[in-house]
Amino acid sequence: MRFDATGKVSLDHIYAQPDPRTYFTVLRPLGYCVPQQAKPWFAKLIQEYRESRRVTVPQVLDIGCSYGINAALVKYDATLDELYDHYGDARAGADSRAALLARDRELARFRGPARPVRFVGLDAAGGALDYALEAGFLDDAVHADLENHDPSPRQRAQLAGTDLVISTGCLGYVTERTLTRVVRAQAGRLPWMAHFVLRMFPFDPVEHALAGLGYRTTRVDEVFRQRRFASPEEQALVLDGMAAAGVDARGFEAEGWLHAQLYVSRPYDTAGTDEPKRDQQ
Repeated sequence: MRFDATGKVSLDHIYAQPDPRTYFTVLRPLGYCVPQQAKPWFAKLIQEYRESRRVTVPQVLDIGCSYGINAALVKYDATLDELYDHYGDARAGADSRAALLARDRELARFRGPARPVRFVGLDAAGGALDYALEAGFLDDAVHADLENHDPSPRQRAQLAGTDLVISTGCLGYVTERTLTRVVRAQAGRLPWMAHFVLRMFPFDPVEHALAGLGYRTTRVDEVFRQRRFASPEEQALVLDGMAAAGVDARGFEAEGWLHAQLYVSRPYDTAGTDEPKRDQQ
């Protein structure tokens, strides 16, 4: 078992596959669940944006989107458990990639008309983006590393028109450099943002950078489980890092789960910037 510089187990291989089967097979035993918890928050913010900005079909940019999981959950009102079953059953294991894609498109048709939202995915994993596009989860995909490179003219055009920027776990690896480049591609517009960030990663540098661009950030009080630790060694490494950073893990990571917090950032001139309330499910 390999660990990255943060102390977390390295799961890079699950994003480098031609389809999501390995992703779901590896993450299911770990109880990975943050996209499901994020879904009602994203849906609520999309609706708030739609009503306040009078935008019929908001464009959402999902940073670190991998196989388009957030898009599938929000656009088609799927659940994460359904996707675990969909990609983990015996039939899926025997399917070719083409057959699996056909099942995905059928799943989208079975769920009925997509919600009125346009999803654009941003990721450095080109294969995962290709799959999400072919499956119909994403409407467009930006294959780029904005941590280290400015977007190309084509990528800037793809990023332009973003209304809401979301993420569910990539911040900490992705930093304010990526978010700044996304905002600068908007020609003066400031999209709303909602990021689920592991407690082990400081958000202060991101919040400071966003404030300089004209944002006010609110941290939601609720804390969200992300996944179980993959091993006692991973937990020990993460807890050591958190202790060194002065983050109290009692009641959260010390109990065996990685936890995330939600940060919502909106322009200073946005009316009603109080903490968003989740719809009752």
